[in-house]
Amino acid sequence: MKLEDLKKQVRSGALYSCDDEELAVDQLKYLQKLYKYNKTKPMQQKKREKMLKAMFAEIGENCYIETPFRSNWGGSNVHFGKNIYANFNLTLVDDADIYVGDSTMFGPNVIVCTAGHPINAKLREQVYEFNIPIHIGKNVWIGANSVILPGVTIGDNSVIGAGSIVTKDIPSNVVAFGIPCKVQREISEKDDKFYFKDMQIDPELLK
Repeated sequence: MKLEDLKKQVRSGALYSCDDEELAVDQLKYLQKLYKYNKTKPMQQKKREKMLKAMFAEIGENCYIETPFRSNWGGSNVHFGKNIYANFNLTLVDDADIYVGDSTMFGPNVIVCTAGHPINAKLREQVYEFNIPIHIGKNVWIGANSVILPGVTIGDNSVIGAGSIVTKDIPSNVVAFGIPCKVQREISEKDDKFYFKDMQIDPELLK
């Protein structure tokens, strides 16, 4: 199979053997770019922005990813909107496409994983894998140490609490957390008044 056809199969959701030598060599080119990104200095923000635009499938303006940053394909299957912030140790297992909307934030140590392996042991012995795209909406906040699994969609404005394992879709405008992650409540008018427990929001900030 030609390399480009194999790469399409990798992103298609079909089972494939992930020990193809040509595919592995191609992947190294993207990992080399990621390695160089992680070697940049904190003051080299303009350089980082330029590198991310070359690494990602799509990325909007004013996106910031702290180092270290990990990605199976160096971000080449990642589609970021604008104004996205990612704290330390973001891991994007981008064997399939990952879509992230504008103004979304990632806490430290978040993992977004499109890849999976069959439960059938004989298939795993043959290193079969499948990859399902992930969609994360706009204005989403994903708390520290959360894991988002293959095929998940998270709706706009939702908050994923720290330490969550997101195995199923989460709708828009909710607070969700837990193992597995479940909707706990809708975002309400109370959230326009308080930002943490009984700590009040200055109304001027919302104008």
